[in-house]
Amino acid sequence: MEVQTMKITKIDYAATGAFSQTITDYLCRGEQLRPFYNHFPTVEAFEAQLKEKSFSEAQRQTLHQALQEQYTSIAEVNPNVQQNIDLLQQSNTFTITTGHQLNIFTGPLYFIYKIITAINTCKQLQEKYPDYNFVPVYWMATEDHDFAEINHFNLFGKKYTWESEQTGAVGRFSTKDMEQLLAELPEAYPIFEEAYRNSKNLADATRAITHELFGAYGLVSIDGDHAGLKKALLPVIEKELTEQLSNKLVEEASAQLEELGYKPQVYSREINLFYLTDGLRERIVQEEDKYKVLNTDLSFTLEEIQQEAQEHPERFSPNVILRPLFEELILPNLAYIGGGAEVAYWFQLKKLFAAYKVAFPLLMLRNSALYISRSNANRMHKLDLQPQDLFQDYQELKKQLSAQIHEEDIDLTAQREAVAAAFAEVEKLAKEIDPTLEKAVGAEEQKAHNALQMLEKKISKARDNKHEQTFKQLENLKDKLFPGGTLQERKDNLLTYKTNNPDFIPALIEAFDPLEFKFTILEEE
Repeated sequence: MEVQTMKITKIDYAATGAFSQTITDYLCRGEQLRPFYNHFPTVEAFEAQLKEKSFSEAQRQTLHQALQEQYTSIAEVNPNVQQNIDLLQQSNTFTITTGHQLNIFTGPLYFIYKIITAINTCKQLQEKYPDYNFVPVYWMATEDHDFAEINHFNLFGKKYTWESEQTGAVGRFSTKDMEQLLAELPEAYPIFEEAYRNSKNLADATRAITHELFGAYGLVSIDGDHAGLKKALLPVIEKELTEQLSNKLVEEASAQLEELGYKPQVYSREINLFYLTDGLRERIVQEEDKYKVLNTDLSFTLEEIQQEAQEHPERFSPNVILRPLFEELILPNLAYIGGGAEVAYWFQLKKLFAAYKVAFPLLMLRNSALYISRSNANRMHKLDLQPQDLFQDYQELKKQLSAQIHEEDIDLTAQREAVAAAFAEVEKLAKEIDPTLEKAVGAEEQKAHNALQMLEKKISKARDNKHEQTFKQLENLKDKLFPGGTLQERKDNLLTYKTNNPDFIPALIEAFDPLEFKFTILEEE
């Protein structure tokens, strides 16, 4: 497929002003953060990670079987995906994982950027380490229960929302009540409509969508909400219930990070587990010698809840603290790719991984981008701006533009000084002839001064009016490229770009370098 030509500009993340100090310090390999991760992600660092990650044949068989079951929801599995699923049985196959909520219609653009970062990382590693296989994995956050976070998306500036009364883990939600939303769409989007209409739940629909978009690249999507996979979590569940181990270790790390001036991204609970059944995902809390499920009548003794875990591990759902550990227990994983806040919260988890003797993965910041369409690129060039200029505040850019448009501000100081000098001469002459004229001269001087001041304002205003159209174009360009004053990737949806440029995904795959850790600006030529 011929990809539309793009002009690519790379800038430092710090230069965008859109990323936290934690992340910019990490990318600069700041010494303060060094104790909170294992290896910094370079191509060479993967060699050490390959040696540290142990994953048995039995674990591989469990994983392979679970994926085979999950992919029965896809009518025709892409050969590249099937090959990768089968390769996971081999001892020299490893994964590069990213994870995200099941946002409808893929939600904000960064969902797509995460997956492309994983795909491109595998490509680079395959070249560097040809004796191994590398599989890109999308971890579907099927057990998440925050429906309000995933039930909407923005398309061409309009918000579309899926209204549903369903509760519990969103991956289990039936997609049957999406018809009203599908009817509101401005045009047909077959990939999405077929997935939502033909899948039994949101997890299957999301797998169908990512398979359609990224199947050719071998992306494997995994759902942790699976009884076979959850068995790996049993030792963790046991320690959560009896020792509350994760809470102690995460709180220690959080306190150390806070001392260094880094704000913790997530907060630990005494027990970092939810109880999960259809329509229900609620926290497990210990009250004296009982384990209760909040907002329900469910209550267990220690023996009862231990037996429940043995018989039904699928009913125990890790929260944000334990999900990363669960992921690393069931995948032969080398690196986790996340957004800024995600990478920052993994720093709170290293002690937890050490306690369970699980290799801590390399932490990679996903690729970020600003995509400038041809029409917006034309506007930008007309304003004589460079892509990196666009990250400046609007008022700063307006000043820059003003300086370009007129060489200097309207300033009549020199003229005022000349008038003042002339009146000084007149005043001197008047005083010699008749001292009583001094006040009259002073009054006329003030009038002249006021007149010049008023003229200066009028000329400035006339100049501003003349260039108001230019400033309006600048404002519109900023609004288009930074919707709501934030990065495009945090608001806009894939379809906003793919509809006008069918090669949008291949263009990103060509442009993104996952281990360069630079912000990418793509400009249509």
